[in-house]
Amino acid sequence: VQLQASGGGLVQAGGSLRLSCAVSGFNLDYLAIGWFRQAPGKEREGISCISNSGGNTYYADSVKGRFTISRDNAKSTVYLQMNSLKPEDTAIYYCAADRWISQCLGSRQTPRKYDYWGQGTQVTVSS
Repeated sequence: VQLQASGGGLVQAGGSLRLSCAVSGFNLDYLAIGWFRQAPGKEREGISCISNSGGNTYYADSVKGRFTISRDNAKSTVYLQMNSLKPEDTAIYYCAADRWISQCLGSRQTPRKYDYWGQGTQVTVSS
């Protein structure tokens, strides 16, 4: 399974970005995709997930109401729409998958549960 995250950049507070995670090497129909982020000096945290069918999603409290996850299995791509960005959203954002995970894990979404990772995309929000 290969994942490639893209779409990061520099944006002012209150702005928006849309991240993409392109998946190859495995049928996306069977995979849940998780989004994580890691700010400097902090641990990597799970912020969102979408199940294989798209019927189940998860958002951490820190992004709930501002971020929206979606998927297009035909394009083998998962998206993370980020609105109302804040300086504290500044981090490297990663998408992740595991062959054995098709449903979201909610608050149990920890990095150790995922075997496959994208390379990360930098999001910087200026105040």
